[in-house]
Amino acid sequence: MIRRQARQRRDYLYRRALTLRDAEIAEKRAKLKQSLATGKPLDPSIANDKQLRQDYKYDESRADRTTQDELDLDDEYSYLSGVVDPRVLVTTSRDPSTRLGSFAKEIRLLLPTAIRLNRGNLILPNLVQSAKSSGLSDVILLHEHRGTPTAMTISHFPHGPTASFSLHNVVLRH
Repeated sequence: MIRRQARQRRDYLYRRALTLRDAEIAEKRAKLKQSLATGKPLDPSIANDKQLRQDYKYDESRADRTTQDELDLDDEYSYLSGVVDPRVLVTTSRDPSTRLGSFAKEIRLLLPTAIRLNRGNLILPNLVQSAKSSGLSDVILLHEHRGTPTAMTISHFPHGPTASFSLHNVVLRH
């Protein structure tokens, strides 16, 4: 009983501290927005807050952001989007089991322009370098544990992003 009350007290104090901190940050943001809108000088404690500046730079609720700014946010690969079909390399760990090999084959069949590569003793940096030089747009790396596919890592070239997914209850066709 005493432990539960102590835990509840700690939880209450923690939530209260978070609420107060969030309220303080919201108040600083409001003062910053008001100062920017009116052009008045800002309080030095708010003006010198580096974390608030960083947060404001990436604040998605800013009203001064236009539609063109929204479109320019993710234009890293837009010059090839829809023009060139993606070329994907599907590969596995170094010594894959037959189940992982057949799973890699099924993944390759899902993607029409994909290429499946038996990795052999090729290390990952060399694989990435050869994929970039041959004009591939993505690499899908499949992992296993005791013959069962457990993870999939997708990396987009040349600069990312890279996403990792865990696989559960994988059922193969055959």
